[in-house]
Amino acid sequence: GPLVRDPDLLPVLRKVEAGERLGFDDGLRLFRSPDLLGIGRMAAAANERKNGDRVCFILNKHINPTNRCVAFCDLCAFGVHPSKAPNAYTLRIDEIVGQVERLREMGVTEVHMVGGMVKDVALDFFLELLPRMKAAYPELHIKAFTAIEIDIYARWAKLSHDEVLRRLVEAGLGSMPGGGAEIFDPEIRAILCDHKCDAATWLSVHRTAHGLGLRSNATMLYGHIEEPRHRVDHMLRLRELQDETGGFMTFIPLAFHPENTRLAARYGLRGGTTGFDDLRTVAAGRLLLDNFDHIKAYWIMMSPAVAQLALAFGVDDIDGTVQEEKIVHEAGASSPQLLSQEEIVRLVRRAGKTPVRRDTLYNVLAVL
Repeated sequence: GPLVRDPDLLPVLRKVEAGERLGFDDGLRLFRSPDLLGIGRMAAAANERKNGDRVCFILNKHINPTNRCVAFCDLCAFGVHPSKAPNAYTLRIDEIVGQVERLREMGVTEVHMVGGMVKDVALDFFLELLPRMKAAYPELHIKAFTAIEIDIYARWAKLSHDEVLRRLVEAGLGSMPGGGAEIFDPEIRAILCDHKCDAATWLSVHRTAHGLGLRSNATMLYGHIEEPRHRVDHMLRLRELQDETGGFMTFIPLAFHPENTRLAARYGLRGGTTGFDDLRTVAAGRLLLDNFDHIKAYWIMMSPAVAQLALAFGVDDIDGTVQEEKIVHEAGASSPQLLSQEEIVRLVRRAGKTPVRRDTLYNVLAVL
C-alpha cells in the first residue's frame, strides 16, 4: 500500500521519494498531519538510506559542575540563585577529577559537561579543570559548554568567542553539545530564556567552533508554548548553518519537562509532551535535516520505551549510559538515571536493529 494515508502528505512524499529537499510548508504538513505512521515510514526510509539498520550509543557520563546560575530562565528547574539558594552546589576541581579517574575503569569514553553560569565557575576554572581531566584520563573525550556558556564566558573575560574556544581546545575540549538552542524564534525565546543569547549568537558560536575544527550537536526544546511554525523555522536555521559548515553531528529534539519550572506555572502547562508528539518530532527532524547524519532519541527526556519506538521513526542514535543526569530530573523526569550497556543493547535488538557502540565523533568502536 501507499507510504502515507493523508493526502496532505503526498507532496512531501513525492519530494522524499525523489530525494528533493523539503521546504517550510512541507515541515508544517509534517507537524499538522494526523498520519503518524505515514510520517514515520518516510522518516524510517530516509534514515535507512543514511544509516542502514545500525543504532549507535555511547558509554558516557554527565557532569554538571554547578547549579548556581545568573540566568533565571523560566524553562529551567535546575539553576538556582548563586548565593541565596540552600540547595546550591559547586563541585571542586579535585572532586571532578576524582570522578574522571573512576570512569577510566568503567570504559566510559565521554564526559558531557554543562552547568549553571557563575563567574567563579567560568573560563579560568575550566582552563584549570580540563588539563587535569585529560591528565587523569588522556583518552577521555570532553564534550562541554553550550553556546550560551561560551558566549557568557567570553563576555566576562572580554574575549572573542574564537579566542575562548581556542583556549578551551588547547586545554582539552573535544567537541560541543547542542544545548541552549531552545527555540530560535525571538518572541518565544524572550519568554523561555530571556537571559540567554539570541539565535544569531547561538548559531555564530557553533559556526566559529566548526571553523576551528570542533564538531558539535544541535538541539530543539519543544512541547511548551511554541507552535509548529517555530519548530520548522528552528530546524531550517540549523540546516542552513549545516549547509555552510558541515560541523553538526546530530540533532537532538528535547521534550520540555514542565514540573518545577516557572514557565509551567505561568502558562498552566501540565504533563509534558505526548508520545505521539515525540515520535512526530524526531521523524520531522530526520526528514527536514537531510544534511545531518544522525538523529538522536534522548531517552532521559523521552523515556527508554518511547526512545526505543523512535528507532522505527527515523532515529539512529539512542545516546548513552548517561550516569547521573541532574538537569531534567530537577524538572521531574522519572526516567532512570542510568541505563547499562546491556539494557541499551536489549532495547535496540528488540527493535530489530543492530546496536553499535560509538565514540563521540561517531567512529564505530564495536558492533554488538
